Amino acid sequence: MLRINHLKIRKDLTESEILDIAIHKYAIQKEDILNWHITKKSIDARKKEDVHYSYSLEIEVKEENKYPKLEKVKKLDLPSLLVNASFPSRPVIVGAGPAGLFAALTLVQNKVKPIIIEQGEPVEERQQTVSTFLKTGKLNPSSNIQFGEGGAGTFSDGKLTTGIHSPFCKKVLEEFVSFGAPKQILYLSKPHIGTDYLIHILQNMRNYIIHHGGTFLFHTKVVDFSITNQQLLSVHTISKGVEKVIPTNHAILAIGHSARDTFETLYQRGFAMEPKNFSIGVRIEHLQSWINKAQYGTITKLNLPPAVYKLVYHSPLTNRSCYTFCMCPGGNVMASSSEPNTIVTNGMSRFARNGMNANSALLVNITPEDFETNSPLGGIYFQKALEEKAFTLGGSNYFAPVQRVEDFLKNQKSMHIGKVQPSYQPGFTFANLNDILPNFVTTTLKESIPFFDTKLHGFAHPDSILTGLETRSSSPVKILRNEKLIANIDGVYPCGEGAGYAGGIMSAAVDGIKCAYALLENA
Repeated sequence: MLRINHLKIRKDLTESEILDIAIHKYAIQKEDILNWHITKKSIDARKKEDVHYSYSLEIEVKEENKYPKLEKVKKLDLPSLLVNASFPSRPVIVGAGPAGLFAALTLVQNKVKPIIIEQGEPVEERQQTVSTFLKTGKLNPSSNIQFGEGGAGTFSDGKLTTGIHSPFCKKVLEEFVSFGAPKQILYLSKPHIGTDYLIHILQNMRNYIIHHGGTFLFHTKVVDFSITNQQLLSVHTISKGVEKVIPTNHAILAIGHSARDTFETLYQRGFAMEPKNFSIGVRIEHLQSWINKAQYGTITKLNLPPAVYKLVYHSPLTNRSCYTFCMCPGGNVMASSSEPNTIVTNGMSRFARNGMNANSALLVNITPEDFETNSPLGGIYFQKALEEKAFTLGGSNYFAPVQRVEDFLKNQKSMHIGKVQPSYQPGFTFANLNDILPNFVTTTLKESIPFFDTKLHGFAHPDSILTGLETRSSSPVKILRNEKLIANIDGVYPCGEGAGYAGGIMSAAVDGIKCAYALLENA
């Protein structure tokens, strides 16, 4: 295979037309081509007068030496592991988010039949439960935007971007495509799936795992662990009031960042844990048209997707960083509470990203020094206290407190909506978010918003909307594991975002694969 990088394309073209341009530019004879595919497509909008696509291609030819000026592709071999050893009891996976599902997928592909325990619902039932909450404010604490098949990422933008560099990233993308994701995620520089696609993909993945021997226990909550001499013996569950003990010596804990009662149980059972940094803040909404104009300008005739952004600022006054996170073009701010009498927000987009508003988390970093206790669970208590304040500020009915940016900067309660209509459901309440956020957070946000406006014109528009609060950007706890990925309790593999080893769908899925391989190697 030969690689062509940074091929500039200034029109909306078909794939075959892109190939024609590439072979003409590099004098490749068409009859020499055996196979080819696009490996990357990005948008270069640094110069508004010359917004264009940048493509990378890989082309298989009959004789590579015929084209010495083109880069040869180094073949990347994924680790291969075939298991011949039998397990005395079936491995258990706690949690059916990206980490748990890809761990299960890896196990069944190696002829091991796991039991996947998920307190929430299958995704098709979960979709209805979430819809009911958004319409009525009736919360199901066991199945919601945080809990259920697919994890918190199901009702998000479905972003597959990541800062990690793992050979398993390609495997994750290819698996998603095999279960129904659009093939373009294999080459887009910022791939995403969208909630509407994810729901069907999850069903296909579940059916595959079941067909190959895996068992799903939905509506089933892990409530305890039997441990003797630092060795796992069994997992205790409850489902519809019925308690059950599942004997196992191997468990992957892919519990997600919001499984607070499970963290409490693990702490009580002697699992080594420590508090970790995370971030809190708000969701900010703009008209998507503003973001498009700021990023692309007004000259381009290309049929471009809704624009995205990523911004960072460090405050010299508070010595804190503020950054945008999980930016959802053409999306909605979602009611993401998982406990009664709390308000939690997140962002979501469908695959088309065709909503009126853009939204993003606007976050400030938190450290264990900010917690009121030295407990490893101090970050959880910090989060919950803020979420309860937001619930009260919003009217104690799952309406979210919202505020125009102009009013937030002036420290005054909003009294009207301008050009940006809040997308949060089931409803919103005018408020002053300064009243509930820590002072160092509001100070950092007030510095950051005007600064971001210098980088992205319109970011500080007076009518931009802030919705509170965003508190679950990452886990506030790390469950410690050794070089073999095993906790201090033998046979237990802390995994994914909840355990503190991932941040987003892609990195969680990769960690699920890694933990499954570790379990197989250590069996």
